[in-house]
Amino acid sequence: MNYLNMQSENILPVAKELNQLLADYHVYYQKLRNFHWNIVGKNFFELHEKFEEMYVDARSKIDEIAERILTLQYHPISRYSRYLKIATISEESPFQTDSDMVYILLDDHKTLLTQMSTVIKKAEEAGDEGTIDLIGGYIASLEKTSWMLSAWTKSTVEQLKEDFVM
Repeated sequence: MNYLNMQSENILPVAKELNQLLADYHVYYQKLRNFHWNIVGKNFFELHEKFEEMYVDARSKIDEIAERILTLQYHPISRYSRYLKIATISEESPFQTDSDMVYILLDDHKTLLTQMSTVIKKAEEAGDEGTIDLIGGYIASLEKTSWMLSAWTKSTVEQLKEDFVM
């Protein structure tokens, strides 16, 4: 039964890109767990809590991405060996400074946002509004988290741009 109002040949590229995002999110999720477990120093309490918040969010997105792939009538990748093979996000050593951890995660956010844009492009070509809606929300959420992490890296004397729109 085809309950989608889309041609399956148009949906295949969307499912492929969603599987790529799924692989990236799995490695990102585990990296967040790694950093959560191994954070030390003066920022322990703050970052330990933030990393937990972030991995709980990532875990939820992993499930939603896999379910979207299933909704499109394809199988989500489900083997960690495959995730590691195709992911563009890489594993990290637990021996990082708090600052390095944040910068590494900000780099991962760039990768995730790039992949999300690719998913949206393929979904637009396929007329897949459900995927566009799902991933659009992810982009806004990840951009906000990136802003917060970026703000954490700044010194207290740094300011935002003085120009503003009226």
